Amino acid sequence: MNWVGAIVRFIVAAIVLMLLGYVVPGFSHLSFWSALLAALVIALAGYIIEALFGKSASPYGRGIVGFIVSAAVIYLAQVVVPGMHVTILGALIAALVIGLVDLFIPTAVR
Repeated sequence: MNWVGAIVRFIVAAIVLMLLGYVVPGFSHLSFWSALLAALVIALAGYIIEALFGKSASPYGRGIVGFIVSAAVIYLAQVVVPGMHVTILGALIAALVIGLVDLFIPTAVR
């Protein structure tokens, strides 16, 4: 993935995280900068998990394990991102919505 693609992906991820605050119960409303920081934290956590446990356990992995890890990463991102508050149910729904959006955004990860 080139730099422009990475920047566009982070901006799209930040916009999706901002919209999740209005759609998903248990997910706080984020400002653009908080959402951008959350997208960065989620991407870094996903990269670290993929490096440690392999592609099948990463948030980008397919299946239930990738979905649960994605929800856990979203839930734990609230520790680092100021103003982000997520319930467990909110993290699960957010992981589902982000996974659906990720189907339509072409990435080099797949």
